[in-house]
Amino acid sequence: MPHPKTVLCYGDSNTYGHATVDRPDGRYAPDERWTGVLAAALGPQWKVIEEGLGGRTTVSDDPIEGIEKNGRTYLYPCLMSHRPLDVVVIMLGTNDLKARFNKTAWEIAAGVGVLVDIVKTAAAGRNEGVPEILVVSPPPTCDSFTEYAEMFIGAPPKSHRLAAEYSRMAADRGVHFFDAGSVIKSDPVDGIHFGPEAHATLGKAIAAEIGKLAIRSP
Repeated sequence: MPHPKTVLCYGDSNTYGHATVDRPDGRYAPDERWTGVLAAALGPQWKVIEEGLGGRTTVSDDPIEGIEKNGRTYLYPCLMSHRPLDVVVIMLGTNDLKARFNKTAWEIAAGVGVLVDIVKTAAAGRNEGVPEILVVSPPPTCDSFTEYAEMFIGAPPKSHRLAAEYSRMAADRGVHFFDAGSVIKSDPVDGIHFGPEAHATLGKAIAAEIGKLAIRSP
C-alpha cells in the first residue's frame, strides 16, 4: 500500500500551538492549531506532520534556552524520520529576532536558506528526490510587547522586513514562498504568538498554497 501524501510542518511555538487564550497546558487543541486546520482542509489523502518547538531558531544555538533550539541541528534527522515527504513547510524566524542574536532581517532569511538547502540535499522526497518546499515568513511582531519586551528589543522594525527578504531568498533557490503576514497578525496579548482565529486562517491559507503545487498521487 503506498504512503499517503505527506507534508512536514517545521516551525517554532506557533507551529506547536502556543495559546494566547486559556487552554490546557497553554497549547491549542490539535484541531485548533494551524497544522490541524491544514490537515482538515487537505483531507484524508494527506498526512500532516507537526514539528513545532518553542524557541526554535533558524540556525543558532540559544545561549539561554539551549542548543536544542537550533533548527539546523534537528532538521536532517527529522527529514530522515518521516520520509518520503511530498511537501516541507518551513516557518521560522521569529525567535531569531531576539535581541541576544543581534541579526538583521537579511541574516534571518539567510538562515532559512540554509534549512532550504538541507531539505534540497537530504533525498527526503519520493524515490529519494526533493520534496516541494514552501517557505513561510512569519507575520510581523506587534509594535509593543508584554512579558517579552526586553527579550525582543528592536524586533518590530526588522520583523516587517522579513517577508521581502524571505521572498528574495526563496526566489534565488527556486522554492515556493508565502507571506503569513498577508493573512494574519500576531496577537497583541503577547506580541508574537497567534490567536485561535489566526491559526484557522493560516491553516486554510497554507492548504490553498499546497493545493497549487503539482503533487502526484502516490
